[in-house]
Amino acid sequence: LYVPRQPSTIKRLLHLISFALSSFLRLLSQVFWRADVIICVVPTQFTSPAALVYAKLCGAKSVIHIQDYELDAMFGLGMAGGSKLKQFGFAVERFLLRGFDAVSSISQSMLNKARDKGVEADRLVFFPNWSDTRKFSNIDSTAINTLRSQLGISNDRKVVLYSGNMGEKQGLESVVEAAKNLATQRTDLEFVLVGRGAGKARLEALVKEYKLENVTFSDLLPFEQLPVLLAMADCHLVVQKRGVADAVLPSKLTNILAAGGNAVITAEADTELGVLCEQREGIACLVEPESVEELVEGIRQALTMPKPNSIASEYAQECIEGQTVLRAYEACLVELVEKKNRHNKS
Repeated sequence: LYVPRQPSTIKRLLHLISFALSSFLRLLSQVFWRADVIICVVPTQFTSPAALVYAKLCGAKSVIHIQDYELDAMFGLGMAGGSKLKQFGFAVERFLLRGFDAVSSISQSMLNKARDKGVEADRLVFFPNWSDTRKFSNIDSTAINTLRSQLGISNDRKVVLYSGNMGEKQGLESVVEAAKNLATQRTDLEFVLVGRGAGKARLEALVKEYKLENVTFSDLLPFEQLPVLLAMADCHLVVQKRGVADAVLPSKLTNILAAGGNAVITAEADTELGVLCEQREGIACLVEPESVEELVEGIRQALTMPKPNSIASEYAQECIEGQTVLRAYEACLVELVEKKNRHNKS
Protein backbone atom coordinates (compact mmCIF):
# COMPACT_ATOMS: atom_id res chain seq x y z
CA LEU A 1 0.00 0.00 0.00
CA TYR A 2 1.50 3.30 -1.12
CA VAL A 3 0.87 6.07 1.42
CA PRO A 4 2.03 9.50 0.24
CA ARG A 5 3.80 11.76 2.73
CA GLN A 6 2.28 14.87 1.11
CA PRO A 7 -1.05 13.92 -0.54
CA SER A 8 -2.11 15.39 -3.88
CA THR A 9 -4.84 14.32 -6.32
CA ILE A 10 -2.43 12.13 -8.33
CA LYS A 11 -0.83 10.67 -5.21
CA ARG A 12 -4.26 9.87 -3.74
CA LEU A 13 -5.14 8.00 -6.92
CA LEU A 14 -1.87 6.05 -6.74
CA HIS A 15 -2.60 5.30 -3.07
CA LEU A 16 -6.00 3.78 -3.98
CA ILE A 17 -4.69 1.96 -7.06
CA SER A 18 -1.85 0.37 -5.05
CA PHE A 19 -4.39 -1.09 -2.62
CA ALA A 20 -6.62 -2.31 -5.45
CA LEU A 21 -3.73 -4.12 -7.15
CA SER A 22 -2.25 -5.72 -4.02
CA SER A 23 -5.65 -6.82 -2.71
CA PHE A 24 -6.57 -8.31 -6.12
CA LEU A 25 -3.52 -10.57 -5.97
CA ARG A 26 -4.56 -11.69 -2.48
CA LEU A 27 -8.12 -12.23 -3.69
CA LEU A 28 -6.99 -14.47 -6.55
CA SER A 29 -5.25 -16.76 -4.05
CA GLN A 30 -8.73 -17.49 -2.60
CA VAL A 31 -10.42 -18.30 -5.92
CA PHE A 32 -10.90 -21.99 -5.07
CA TRP A 33 -12.89 -21.10 -1.96
CA ARG A 34 -16.50 -21.26 -3.19
CA ALA A 35 -18.06 -18.29 -1.44
CA ASP A 36 -21.81 -17.65 -1.64
CA VAL A 37 -21.55 -13.86 -1.57
CA ILE A 38 -18.73 -11.42 -2.26
CA ILE A 39 -19.08 -8.05 -0.50
CA CYS A 40 -17.00 -5.15 -1.76
CA VAL A 41 -16.84 -2.14 0.60
CA VAL A 42 -16.34 1.31 -0.95
CA PRO A 43 -14.13 3.21 -0.58
CA THR A 44 -12.35 2.38 -2.64
CA GLN A 45 -14.22 1.95 -5.93
CA PHE A 46 -10.94 0.80 -7.45
CA THR A 47 -11.45 -2.61 -5.81
CA SER A 48 -14.86 -3.23 -7.39
CA PRO A 49 -13.60 -4.66 -10.72
CA ALA A 50 -11.65 -7.32 -8.80
CA ALA A 51 -14.73 -8.17 -6.72
CA LEU A 52 -16.84 -8.61 -9.87
CA VAL A 53 -14.20 -10.80 -11.53
CA TYR A 54 -13.81 -12.93 -8.41
CA ALA A 55 -17.60 -13.35 -8.05
CA LYS A 56 -17.81 -14.59 -11.66
CA LEU A 57 -14.93 -17.00 -11.20
CA CYS A 58 -16.42 -18.69 -8.13
CA GLY A 59 -20.10 -18.34 -9.07
CA ALA A 60 -20.98 -16.09 -6.12
CA LYS A 61 -23.47 -13.28 -5.80
CA SER A 62 -21.86 -9.85 -5.64
CA VAL A 63 -22.73 -6.97 -3.32
CA ILE A 64 -21.15 -3.54 -3.24
CA HIS A 65 -21.55 -1.58 -0.01
CA ILE A 66 -21.04 2.17 -0.34
CA GLN A 67 -19.77 4.10 2.67
CA ASP A 68 -18.59 7.12 0.62
CA TYR A 69 -19.11 8.21 -2.97
CA GLU A 70 -15.48 8.96 -3.75
CA LEU A 71 -16.03 10.63 -7.10
CA ASP A 72 -18.88 12.82 -5.88
CA ALA A 73 -16.78 13.96 -2.94
CA MET A 74 -13.69 14.50 -5.09
CA PHE A 75 -15.41 16.60 -7.73
CA GLY A 76 -17.65 18.30 -5.15
CA LEU A 77 -14.58 19.52 -3.26
CA GLY A 78 -12.81 20.59 -6.46
CA MET A 79 -9.99 18.10 -5.91
CA ALA A 80 -10.12 17.03 -9.57
CA GLY A 81 -10.97 19.16 -12.56
CA GLY A 82 -12.04 18.79 -16.16
CA SER A 83 -15.51 18.01 -17.45
CA LYS A 84 -14.28 15.15 -19.66
CA LEU A 85 -12.51 13.48 -16.73
CA LYS A 86 -15.66 13.90 -14.65
CA GLN A 87 -17.89 12.39 -17.36
CA PHE A 88 -15.51 9.47 -17.85
CA GLY A 89 -15.21 8.80 -14.11
CA PHE A 90 -18.96 8.77 -13.53
CA ALA A 91 -19.55 6.61 -16.62
CA VAL A 92 -17.12 3.98 -15.31
CA GLU A 93 -18.72 4.17 -11.86
CA ARG A 94 -22.22 3.63 -13.31
CA PHE A 95 -20.99 0.66 -15.34
CA LEU A 96 -19.42 -0.97 -12.29
CA LEU A 97 -22.40 -0.37 -9.99
CA ARG A 98 -24.78 -1.98 -12.48
CA GLY A 99 -22.56 -5.07 -12.54
CA PHE A 100 -23.34 -6.00 -8.92
CA ASP A 101 -26.30 -8.13 -7.88
CA ALA A 102 -27.07 -5.76 -5.00
CA VAL A 103 -25.98 -2.29 -3.91
CA SER A 104 -26.18 -1.35 -0.23
CA SER A 105 -25.47 1.96 1.45
CA ILE A 106 -25.71 3.73 4.79
CA SER A 107 -28.48 6.27 4.15
CA GLN A 108 -31.60 6.69 2.04
CA SER A 109 -30.09 9.70 0.26
CA MET A 110 -27.06 7.62 -0.75
CA LEU A 111 -29.37 4.87 -2.02
CA ASN A 112 -31.25 7.51 -4.03
CA LYS A 113 -27.92 8.58 -5.50
CA ALA A 114 -27.26 4.97 -6.53
CA ARG A 115 -30.66 4.92 -8.23
CA ASP A 116 -29.72 8.12 -10.07
CA LYS A 117 -26.56 6.34 -11.23
CA GLY A 118 -28.64 3.63 -12.91
CA VAL A 119 -29.09 0.97 -10.20
CA GLU A 120 -32.58 -0.59 -10.20
CA ALA A 121 -34.63 -0.01 -7.06
CA ASP A 122 -35.10 -3.75 -6.36
CA ARG A 123 -31.31 -4.18 -6.07
CA LEU A 124 -30.90 -1.51 -3.38
CA VAL A 125 -30.38 -2.47 0.28
CA PHE A 126 -30.36 -0.13 3.29
CA PHE A 127 -27.46 -0.99 5.61
CA PRO A 128 -26.82 1.92 8.01
CA ASN A 129 -23.72 2.36 10.12
CA TRP A 130 -24.46 0.74 13.46
CA SER A 131 -23.28 0.97 17.02
CA ASP A 132 -22.91 -1.46 19.88
CA THR A 133 -25.02 0.85 22.03
CA ARG A 134 -24.28 -1.06 25.25
CA LYS A 135 -20.62 -0.01 25.14
CA PHE A 136 -21.47 3.68 25.19
CA SER A 137 -23.77 3.87 28.21
CA ASN A 138 -23.04 4.20 31.94
CA ILE A 139 -19.40 5.19 31.58
CA ASP A 140 -17.59 5.37 34.90
CA SER A 141 -16.68 8.93 35.99
CA THR A 142 -13.30 7.71 37.25
CA ALA A 143 -12.38 6.59 33.72
CA ILE A 144 -13.41 10.00 32.38
CA ASN A 145 -11.24 11.83 34.92
CA THR A 146 -8.32 9.53 34.11
CA LEU A 147 -8.61 10.33 30.41
CA ARG A 148 -8.85 14.06 31.16
CA SER A 149 -5.63 13.78 33.12
CA GLN A 150 -3.99 11.82 30.28
CA LEU A 151 -4.89 14.56 27.79
CA GLY A 152 -3.98 17.38 30.18
CA ILE A 153 -7.52 18.76 30.52
CA SER A 154 -8.57 20.07 33.92
CA ASN A 155 -11.92 19.02 35.38
CA ASP A 156 -13.27 22.58 35.35
CA ARG A 157 -13.09 22.82 31.52
CA LYS A 158 -15.95 21.96 29.21
CA VAL A 159 -14.77 19.81 26.28
CA VAL A 160 -15.63 20.58 22.66
CA LEU A 161 -14.51 17.43 20.84
CA TYR A 162 -13.65 16.57 17.26
CA SER A 163 -12.53 12.97 16.86
CA GLY A 164 -11.72 11.43 13.48
CA ASN A 165 -9.92 12.00 10.23
CA MET A 166 -8.34 15.40 9.71
CA GLY A 167 -8.53 15.60 5.93
CA GLU A 168 -9.83 17.84 3.17
CA LYS A 169 -13.54 17.00 3.30
CA GLN A 170 -13.93 18.05 6.94
CA GLY A 171 -12.93 21.72 6.63
CA LEU A 172 -11.55 21.77 10.18
CA GLU A 173 -10.05 25.23 9.79
CA SER A 174 -13.48 26.50 10.83
CA VAL A 175 -13.07 24.68 14.17
CA VAL A 176 -9.80 26.52 14.84
CA GLU A 177 -11.47 29.79 13.85
CA ALA A 178 -14.35 29.02 16.25
CA ALA A 179 -11.83 28.32 19.03
CA LYS A 180 -10.20 31.68 18.29
CA ASN A 181 -13.60 33.40 18.33
CA LEU A 182 -14.57 31.85 21.67
CA ALA A 183 -11.16 32.15 23.36
CA THR A 184 -11.96 35.45 25.07
CA GLN A 185 -15.73 34.90 25.42
CA ARG A 186 -15.64 31.46 27.10
CA THR A 187 -12.53 30.81 29.14
CA ASP A 188 -14.00 27.51 30.36
CA LEU A 189 -13.81 25.74 26.98
CA GLU A 190 -11.18 23.32 25.70
CA PHE A 191 -11.28 22.30 22.02
CA VAL A 192 -9.90 18.75 21.78
CA LEU A 193 -8.97 17.45 18.31
CA VAL A 194 -8.23 13.72 18.26
CA GLY A 195 -6.96 11.86 15.21
CA ARG A 196 -4.70 12.03 12.20
CA GLY A 197 -4.89 13.10 8.60
CA ALA A 198 -3.37 15.12 5.79
CA GLY A 199 -4.64 18.39 7.26
CA LYS A 200 -3.42 17.97 10.84
CA ALA A 201 -0.10 19.77 10.39
CA ARG A 202 -1.90 22.71 8.81
CA LEU A 203 -4.30 22.92 11.75
CA GLU A 204 -1.46 22.75 14.28
CA ALA A 205 0.33 25.56 12.42
CA LEU A 206 -2.85 27.67 12.48
CA VAL A 207 -3.28 27.16 16.24
CA LYS A 208 0.36 28.18 16.74
CA GLU A 209 -0.08 31.24 14.53
CA TYR A 210 -3.13 32.37 16.54
CA LYS A 211 -1.37 31.54 19.84
CA LEU A 212 -4.43 29.67 21.04
CA GLU A 213 -4.32 28.10 24.49
CA ASN A 214 -7.79 26.52 24.31
CA VAL A 215 -6.94 23.85 21.70
CA THR A 216 -5.46 20.43 22.49
CA PHE A 217 -4.35 17.91 19.86
CA SER A 218 -4.17 14.19 20.53
CA ASP A 219 -3.10 11.28 18.39
CA LEU A 220 -5.46 8.34 17.89
CA LEU A 221 -6.53 6.63 21.09
CA PRO A 222 -7.02 2.87 21.57
CA PHE A 223 -10.50 1.76 20.50
CA GLU A 224 -11.41 0.64 24.01
CA GLN A 225 -11.06 4.27 25.15
CA LEU A 226 -13.58 5.54 22.60
CA PRO A 227 -16.65 5.27 24.91
CA VAL A 228 -14.79 7.21 27.60
CA LEU A 229 -13.65 9.86 25.10
CA LEU A 230 -17.20 10.39 23.85
CA ALA A 231 -18.62 10.50 27.39
CA MET A 232 -16.01 13.12 28.32
CA ALA A 233 -17.21 15.60 25.69
CA ASP A 234 -19.79 18.28 26.44
CA CYS A 235 -20.11 19.12 22.73
CA HIS A 236 -19.26 16.95 19.70
CA LEU A 237 -18.31 18.44 16.33
CA VAL A 238 -19.43 16.61 13.18
CA VAL A 239 -17.88 18.91 10.62
CA GLN A 240 -17.89 18.66 6.80
CA LYS A 241 -17.50 21.04 3.92
CA ARG A 242 -20.46 22.17 1.85
CA GLY A 243 -21.62 19.79 -0.88
CA VAL A 244 -20.44 16.45 0.55
CA ALA A 245 -23.04 15.62 3.23
CA ASP A 246 -24.95 13.19 1.01
CA ALA A 247 -21.83 11.79 -0.67
CA VAL A 248 -19.98 11.18 2.59
CA LEU A 249 -22.01 10.45 5.73
CA PRO A 250 -19.88 10.74 8.89
CA SER A 251 -19.77 7.34 10.57
CA LYS A 252 -18.59 8.93 13.84
CA LEU A 253 -22.13 10.21 14.43
CA THR A 254 -23.52 6.74 15.26
CA ASN A 255 -21.40 6.33 18.40
CA ILE A 256 -21.94 9.97 19.40
CA LEU A 257 -25.70 9.34 19.34
CA ALA A 258 -25.27 6.04 21.21
CA ALA A 259 -23.32 7.90 23.90
CA GLY A 260 -26.11 10.48 24.21
CA GLY A 261 -23.75 13.19 23.04
CA ASN A 262 -24.76 16.72 22.06
CA ALA A 263 -23.52 17.17 18.51
CA VAL A 264 -23.11 20.18 16.24
CA ILE A 265 -23.57 18.96 12.66
CA THR A 266 -22.54 21.05 9.65
CA ALA A 267 -24.86 20.10 6.77
CA GLU A 268 -27.41 21.68 4.47
CA ALA A 269 -31.05 21.43 5.60
CA ASP A 270 -32.10 19.28 2.62
CA THR A 271 -29.49 16.56 3.25
CA GLU A 272 -30.02 13.30 5.15
CA LEU A 273 -28.48 14.81 8.28
CA GLY A 274 -30.58 17.93 7.91
CA VAL A 275 -33.79 15.92 7.62
CA LEU A 276 -32.81 13.83 10.67
CA CYS A 277 -32.36 16.98 12.78
CA GLU A 278 -35.73 18.29 11.58
CA GLN A 279 -37.61 15.05 12.23
CA ARG A 280 -35.98 14.41 15.63
CA GLU A 281 -36.01 17.85 17.21
CA GLY A 282 -33.34 18.08 19.88
CA ILE A 283 -31.21 15.23 18.58
CA ALA A 284 -28.43 17.63 17.51
CA CYS A 285 -27.71 21.21 16.44
CA LEU A 286 -27.68 21.69 12.65
CA VAL A 287 -25.63 24.58 11.25
CA GLU A 288 -24.63 25.72 7.77
CA PRO A 289 -21.29 24.31 6.56
CA GLU A 290 -18.22 26.56 6.30
CA SER A 291 -19.71 29.29 8.50
CA VAL A 292 -17.62 30.09 11.58
CA GLU A 293 -20.40 32.27 13.01
CA GLU A 294 -22.97 29.47 12.75
CA LEU A 295 -20.52 26.95 14.17
CA VAL A 296 -19.88 29.18 17.18
CA GLU A 297 -23.60 29.62 17.75
CA GLY A 298 -24.14 25.87 17.40
CA ILE A 299 -21.46 25.18 20.03
CA ARG A 300 -23.10 27.65 22.40
CA GLN A 301 -26.46 25.96 21.87
CA ALA A 302 -25.10 22.42 22.29
CA LEU A 303 -23.50 23.37 25.60
CA THR A 304 -26.92 24.32 27.00
CA MET A 305 -28.53 20.98 26.07
CA PRO A 306 -29.10 18.21 28.65
CA LYS A 307 -26.23 15.75 29.06
CA PRO A 308 -26.68 12.93 28.26
CA ASN A 309 -29.03 13.65 25.36
CA SER A 310 -31.88 11.16 25.78
CA ILE A 311 -33.31 11.95 22.32
CA ALA A 312 -29.99 10.93 20.73
CA SER A 313 -29.53 7.75 22.77
CA GLU A 314 -33.14 6.64 22.22
CA TYR A 315 -32.74 7.12 18.46
CA ALA A 316 -29.55 5.04 18.54
CA GLN A 317 -31.27 2.24 20.44
CA GLU A 318 -34.25 2.30 18.10
CA CYS A 319 -32.58 2.70 14.70
CA ILE A 320 -28.87 1.83 14.73
CA GLU A 321 -28.42 -0.80 17.43
CA GLY A 322 -25.82 -3.24 16.14
CA GLN A 323 -27.54 -6.61 16.39
CA THR A 324 -30.79 -5.31 14.87
CA VAL A 325 -29.00 -3.75 11.88
CA LEU A 326 -26.76 -6.78 11.28
CA ARG A 327 -29.63 -9.29 11.43
CA ALA A 328 -31.57 -7.28 8.85
CA TYR A 329 -28.56 -7.18 6.51
CA GLU A 330 -27.90 -10.89 7.04
CA ALA A 331 -31.50 -11.60 6.00
CA CYS A 332 -30.95 -9.69 2.75
CA LEU A 333 -27.80 -11.70 1.99
CA VAL A 334 -29.59 -15.00 2.71
CA GLU A 335 -32.41 -14.01 0.38
CA LEU A 336 -29.89 -13.15 -2.34
CA VAL A 337 -28.26 -16.59 -2.07
CA GLU A 338 -31.62 -18.37 -2.01
CA LYS A 339 -32.63 -16.61 -5.22
CA LYS A 340 -29.39 -17.82 -6.81
CA ASN A 341 -30.05 -21.38 -5.67
CA ARG A 342 -33.64 -21.34 -6.98
CA HIS A 343 -32.38 -20.00 -10.29
CA ASN A 344 -29.72 -22.73 -10.53
CA LYS A 345 -32.29 -25.47 -9.82
CA SER A 346 -34.70 -24.16 -12.43
